[in-house]
Amino acid sequence: MKTNNRWLIIWVSFAANVIIGSAYAWSVFASALIDQFGFTDTQLSFAFTLSLGLVPVAMILAGKLHGKIGLSATVLIGGIVFGAGFALAGFTQNIAVLYITYGTLGGLGIGLVYGSTIPNSVKWFPDKRGLAGGIIAGGFGMGAVVFAPLFSFLIGRIGVLQTFAISGVIFGVIVIMASRFIVSPPADFKPAGWAPPSPSAKTSAGSTAPDLSTGTMLKTPKFYVLWLMYTLACTTGLMIISQASIIAQVGVGVTPEVAAVAVLLLALANTGGRFFWGAVSDRAGRYPTLIAMYAMTCIMLILLSIAPGFLVLVVALMGIGLCFGGFLGVFPSVTAENFGAQNLGMNYGVMFTAFGVAAFVGPQLAATIREATGGFGPAFIATVIMSAIAIVITILSYISRRKKVS
Repeated sequence: MKTNNRWLIIWVSFAANVIIGSAYAWSVFASALIDQFGFTDTQLSFAFTLSLGLVPVAMILAGKLHGKIGLSATVLIGGIVFGAGFALAGFTQNIAVLYITYGTLGGLGIGLVYGSTIPNSVKWFPDKRGLAGGIIAGGFGMGAVVFAPLFSFLIGRIGVLQTFAISGVIFGVIVIMASRFIVSPPADFKPAGWAPPSPSAKTSAGSTAPDLSTGTMLKTPKFYVLWLMYTLACTTGLMIISQASIIAQVGVGVTPEVAAVAVLLLALANTGGRFFWGAVSDRAGRYPTLIAMYAMTCIMLILLSIAPGFLVLVVALMGIGLCFGGFLGVFPSVTAENFGAQNLGMNYGVMFTAFGVAAFVGPQLAATIREATGGFGPAFIATVIMSAIAIVITILSYISRRKKVS
């Protein structure tokens, strides 16, 4: 089904990303699987790590598939693979099955859908790239918020394996239906009343560099600078998200039930940050917005390390979550505006490998430091330093970019 209604396309894409974001309500399944099969935390965490790690790989694959079979067909395949991964996890009897289904198929399905909808939405909204990227990333982040309570309810009523199986079939059907509406814009598409900014424009928001292939992009020093900036941002965010409940319990002595409230509020801030900072970057520019997010992250990490009570701790967690979501919402536009929109599918997939690296480094850093010291203080200091370094790198990159367009 063809359509030129870009708002319909982006909101259908948003819905598809809410579906694939359901995979990140993992903790609900993990506790039930431990009770039923006696799997260890380490065994189960690898299933989640495998899923997370395969997302960038599948995003790069999606970029290749767009030119061969088309965007809509790529999303359709992603929906089938993701739905199958979830549904087949319902046949789990040993940990290897979970790795193949939820971990491998699930991660590949997520990457195919996310790696298609992110660049496509940015192409449909050259006038609102930050907002478009934020909407899609927001849908992805909202999945866990929407589905965690639903999964918990279903597991309590019909069991964990049945929840996997039924959810997988429904999810696959929804994404397959959505794929019919998710189409690429015409090559010469421009929104009515909008004209591309001149090369001399002083803001990075909306401007676009010449289209570079992925191979050419990888030969530019600028890619590695941006990749490092993205890695530093994601390392901090994923470290805090992965340990939020424990941080609340250890830091201010609350019960697991109260800590769960902090985790929920963090997840909501993470989702909202993708919309908020994406829209801000359209007005203020990408680099000033990145600098503001890194600075806010530094402040919130310091506040988290000295939090005297639960309320202050929640404010700090939400501030970090807000910025982490913002980075995921803004970096697709940063990639497009530095390397062009034509090959954004593959280019952003490669850029997103920063997320995969951070997904390993951040949680491991926190867990290792807590095991060695009994607390998270040194981990907070390390990530404050990371964010401060990122501020310096971003400022220098911004100055260099302004000189080139002046």
